[in-house]
Amino acid sequence: MHKLRAYVFDVDGTLTLSRTLMDPEFKKFFKKFVEYHKVYIVTGSDYPKTLEQLGKDTMHAVIRSYNCSGNSIWERGENIFNNPWTIEADANAFLENALQESNFKIRTGTHIEQRPGMVNFSVLGRGATTEQRAAYVDYDADMGERAVIATQFNALYASTGLNAHVAGATGIDIAPIGKDKSQILKDFDDMHVYFYGDMMQEGGNDRPLKNAIEARNSTQDRTFTVTDWKHTFNLLKEAY
Repeated sequence: MHKLRAYVFDVDGTLTLSRTLMDPEFKKFFKKFVEYHKVYIVTGSDYPKTLEQLGKDTMHAVIRSYNCSGNSIWERGENIFNNPWTIEADANAFLENALQESNFKIRTGTHIEQRPGMVNFSVLGRGATTEQRAAYVDYDADMGERAVIATQFNALYASTGLNAHVAGATGIDIAPIGKDKSQILKDFDDMHVYFYGDMMQEGGNDRPLKNAIEARNSTQDRTFTVTDWKHTFNLLKEAY
């Protein structure tokens, strides 16, 4: 039996700049692409933020949106599943301490954000301006702060069943082990998967899904590590 192909996309750094709206030209192309292909979204962001970035028309056109790394699932505006997990006090205290110890001094609020089935941690915070985000990106590129915090967190809490991954431009995603993006692959047993993401490196939040896809050993699956939305745009124009 011939399997269908599923196109699965991360959002920040793949379809958009981090936490920004989709480029109008790319969005026009992507909407047409969705008409002719089976398209899915998988992102660490919650649904309202993804809806803001991609627009209602796009989000209602894709088959399914796996938000919060698959812990909150949406189909055409309807929430069909939420994972009820919340972070324990001890792990939350670790994040509070990491926030206090960071040498990056800009703070913009909402640093520990509980989302369905996961927590997003950001030293910078979710109220940052574009310029403040750029400043933290430069700082993190030099210092590797997020990777250090995630590694320290995992050393302490992996034994309790939690895992942290660097995510987006300024954040760290934390969830129970196995409740990362890799969990969505169970819904694609009967499909070939083309997965596009920018955080495929070891410790990145796209890496678990990349590893799970590669473990299927299918010659028809593909994973694409992209540098930004323009890279994705060019790859899709070739695929179209």
